[in-house]
Amino acid sequence: MNEQVLGILMRIAHPESDKNIVALGMVEALNVTPERISFSLRFGKPRDPFASAIKRQCEQALRQEFPGRAVEVALLFAEAQPMQPAAKRPATHTPAAPKNIRYTVAVMSGKGGVGKSTIAANLSISLAQRGYRVGLIDADIYGPSIPKMFGVEDAKPLLNGQEKIIPVEKYAVKVLSIGFFVKPGDPLIWRAPMATSALKQLLLQAEWGELDFLLIDMPPGTGDIHLTLLQELKLTGVVVVSTPQQVALADALKGINMLSSANIKTRILGVVENMAWFTPAELPQNRYYIFGKEGGRQLAHDRQLALLGEIPIVQSICDSGDSGTPAALSDGLPKAAFDTLTENLLEQLNMA
Repeated sequence: MNEQVLGILMRIAHPESDKNIVALGMVEALNVTPERISFSLRFGKPRDPFASAIKRQCEQALRQEFPGRAVEVALLFAEAQPMQPAAKRPATHTPAAPKNIRYTVAVMSGKGGVGKSTIAANLSISLAQRGYRVGLIDADIYGPSIPKMFGVEDAKPLLNGQEKIIPVEKYAVKVLSIGFFVKPGDPLIWRAPMATSALKQLLLQAEWGELDFLLIDMPPGTGDIHLTLLQELKLTGVVVVSTPQQVALADALKGINMLSSANIKTRILGVVENMAWFTPAELPQNRYYIFGKEGGRQLAHDRQLALLGEIPIVQSICDSGDSGTPAALSDGLPKAAFDTLTENLLEQLNMA
């Protein structure tokens, strides 16, 4: 009977590993009687965000196979180790990476208000229009705006039979947002470990299927949360978004320096200069450099990075985002700018 129970538990894998929980040695003290099945699940770290979900999967699988028999699962966690100085702390974990996803690209900015989410939303749609399979995670815990940009504020993602979150699909893009799981208007005040756990669940406990691209709309800034996320996640690279304004460029440079630091070393795919100039709809050939001229281009040149795109200020970009129909879906100047951004990104990934 023990072998039969173990066989059922072997169907359940830890989202952070290709192996099942039995092969990982997580199942301990298995005891099977005609009335009860009991065992312990041992996790290798003090706080595993997938512990509750794995426990539920075990209980559901065993109760389905053995109806009427009690199932008891205890959770065991490793003790927290004393913190060591950062320079001496050993690398004891492998960065998390979802399965069946070719490229995982984070979209970052050194500060808020530069249009990072607008870039992420339109880039994801532009990639999908080219036939790529695309997913988008809204990880901006300070202000998740992707649901509004896609017109899915009221969406409630479901779970499948394996306790996997099913993303919301719109415009051929699979979308998951922290905003789907909180009440509109409620502030999210999270420390880095909480934010990391939430993002890892969106990343690893979702039913993404086969994807060519998974874009992650990161929180703005360069604080502890960002350091933790970049160290915890296995990324293909990062797109840095800024405006031409000197204040924004200074913060973008901080982000670039963070990404290039010895303990991060994440590939920077290039810089996007958003709000590069203002173009009135009635005078499409005119350019007014409201926030400065070519600051993003100069930053990219100074740091020997690719300038992926220059996105103008056009009223339709703002209006389309508010209405849930991003500008990349329509024709005209905004779509052309996002098409150029997409082609340059593909070129950086040797896919053009």
